[in-house]
Amino acid sequence: MRVGVEVGGTFTDLVAVEDGRIVLIKVPSTPQSPDIGVIDAVESAGLELVTVDDFVHGSTVATNALLERKGARVAFVTTRGFRDILHLQRHDRLNIYDLRYQRPVPVVERRDCFEVSERIDAEGRIIETLDVRAAAAALIPQLRAGDYQAVGICLLSSYANPSHERELQVALEAGLKDVFITCSSDVSREFREFERASTTTLAAYVQPVIDAYLLRLERELAGRGYGERLSVMQSNGGRLPVTGMRRNAISALFSGPAAGVVGATRQAQRSGVGNLITFDMGGTSTDVCLVTGGRPGISPDTVLDGLPVRTPVLDIATIGAGGGSLVWIDDGGMLRVGPRSAGAVPGPACYNRGGTLPTITDAHVIHGTIRPEAFLGGTMEILSERSEAAFAPLAAKLGMSVPQAANAALRLAAANIVRAIQLISTEKGHDPRDYSLVPFGGAGPLMAVEVAAELGLDMVLVPPNAGVLSAYGLIASDFSKIYTITRRSRVDDEAPAIVRETFAEMIAEALSDFSAYGLDGKLQFKFVADMRFVGQAFEIAVDLDEAALPTLARQQLIDDFIAAHHRVYMHGASAKQAIEIVGFRLEATRPIESLPLLKERELTDRPASQTARMQGNDGAYEVLVITASSLVPGQPQEGPALIEGYSTTTLVPAGWAVTRDENDNFIVRRKA
Repeated sequence: MRVGVEVGGTFTDLVAVEDGRIVLIKVPSTPQSPDIGVIDAVESAGLELVTVDDFVHGSTVATNALLERKGARVAFVTTRGFRDILHLQRHDRLNIYDLRYQRPVPVVERRDCFEVSERIDAEGRIIETLDVRAAAAALIPQLRAGDYQAVGICLLSSYANPSHERELQVALEAGLKDVFITCSSDVSREFREFERASTTTLAAYVQPVIDAYLLRLERELAGRGYGERLSVMQSNGGRLPVTGMRRNAISALFSGPAAGVVGATRQAQRSGVGNLITFDMGGTSTDVCLVTGGRPGISPDTVLDGLPVRTPVLDIATIGAGGGSLVWIDDGGMLRVGPRSAGAVPGPACYNRGGTLPTITDAHVIHGTIRPEAFLGGTMEILSERSEAAFAPLAAKLGMSVPQAANAALRLAAANIVRAIQLISTEKGHDPRDYSLVPFGGAGPLMAVEVAAELGLDMVLVPPNAGVLSAYGLIASDFSKIYTITRRSRVDDEAPAIVRETFAEMIAEALSDFSAYGLDGKLQFKFVADMRFVGQAFEIAVDLDEAALPTLARQQLIDDFIAAHHRVYMHGASAKQAIEIVGFRLEATRPIESLPLLKERELTDRPASQTARMQGNDGAYEVLVITASSLVPGQPQEGPALIEGYSTTTLVPAGWAVTRDENDNFIVRRKA
């Protein structure tokens, strides 16, 4: 049996697969202690953990620790003269028209920043040797007196030569037994000092929180009979055993959204769809990602709470438009949706847990797309009168009826989602009409067709059990780790040899790591060089063909870069200009032995077909309601219709038709 548990902002989802049998469970999340929600899901599913061979977990623990500033008390150690790097930051301004703009606040105060005397240049040459004994003797008493739980070490140019960081780490670990020591050369071995320092301190900030959380979870699972490997999803779409997360918990920042993209990609490929836009609408937010040829885009960095994080992440755009997003009116009288959310506690008004403000979920209840008797298979009580009471004051202010206000909120949420998709497609040179929309999450299939229509798409692919697809993505993901290093080199006749030598070093490191993780089997590699014209400030990623590496020539590097540059900028690419390689990226993957099958959960406790009433702006109208498991494969069903599954409902409006294919995917197409 394989088990995946994903902790979201509102619900904790579990998917267990064994020999064709599938178990699905959604339970309320427990934000104060997410591991409680994980154990609740396991117990609600009635799983015997002694029969489980593979347990994979994804959560927002690291993200929440940063956003809520509930991480460890952390100290920052850097080269003499660079103590203020975290506070000086970059000389940019994220909002140039905000007169009250303030720079993002680091997680480390200035009094918690310390210096050591040493210096390494950008080529890795030691200019000033580190006297590690003197440095440790000066630092350890101060760090002990400060009662720090973690220390981030980021010495100048340590990406080129980490020897001083390693020496200092060993000395501090010997003198500070219960303190987590994080080195920048383990977290982000790339240039750009502020971004590297920020990533290191953030990694140190969340490491004790993640470590304590995973230890608690391991203990709880072991107490219930689980004795196999526990894996954790990373932001890059691959997972690692817990042992691999001990030194780099920052890589799990966006594990939940990444798992959803993996699950959507795997399931869509079964139906021959490789170009897709994933659309994950959960309880608190909506995440969208562009997948081309079956491979999601990867960004080398991201920003969280205004602070840069230099770690590979799937190129996901997130907006505050989830089912729990609050609907409100701003000071100018305009209707708004999000980014504030009712979350798991108190939740939407219809949950009857203390929430009184209108949310998108309440709008769906009023609209009729969420039927209280069918929510989560009828296992969770939904009070429609609470939704109407929450929307009544807002409707009065807008001079609308309650159904009209709810419909306006849904249209606005759809418009916000369309804009997010345009950010990752149109604005990056991709035509969304060349892609299929793949919605998931509890609310995604309810909004998908309207979003697709606005984008000009003709097809929507809804995976089976779309409401728990992120949990499925956990057990469908490969083991993966991305290695990066900055090593500048002109693209000349010697460049191909440098490329081969550098990647050989990185492959050796990957083989050693995966062996230490207990992951046997052949690894697959993807090779990427970060390249630019000499004089440019930023580089672009250039994929290198593994088969061509042994015979790689200078001209091939130039041709590959020119082609990549033209795809991004559409002009200005000339082989006559000097070109340089800035960094190298190696993605090492150990594929899973077999892909677990996802199929629709049977619903036998309700009629296969019935009618219901939905509220439009011009009054109520009837729609057909069909259980997802009763749709006959290959037999189209025209809209308007609601296709109800255990974890979500798919809305098929008039002018569209849905067909269940042989892979249990629901293909919704626009009628000619």
